[in-house]
Amino acid sequence: MHIVTVLYGHPTDPAAFDKHYREVHAPMVDPIPGLKSFSYRHCASLDANPAPYYLIAELAFDSLEDLQAGMGSEAGQTAAGDVPNFASGGATMFVAHD
Repeated sequence: MHIVTVLYGHPTDPAAFDKHYREVHAPMVDPIPGLKSFSYRHCASLDANPAPYYLIAELAFDSLEDLQAGMGSEAGQTAAGDVPNFASGGATMFVAHD
């Protein structure tokens, strides 16, 4: 399993971020070829400090080849290209695998 993890920084307008993510961005992810699962969650801290990230998203693929093909597809490129439209707090992406 190969999982693309996206860590979104705190946006300047959380309500606008959430609306765009839910209504525009998340639907762009579902058609990515080879995608086995997609989930996203808001972050919270375990203490009084603010959480280091606002939202975390995970896109799971069976293999590195499936991940590369999916993210390189038209649907994958469309979703990736949308990130600057709402991620005013920045985004950090990495791949985790077993």
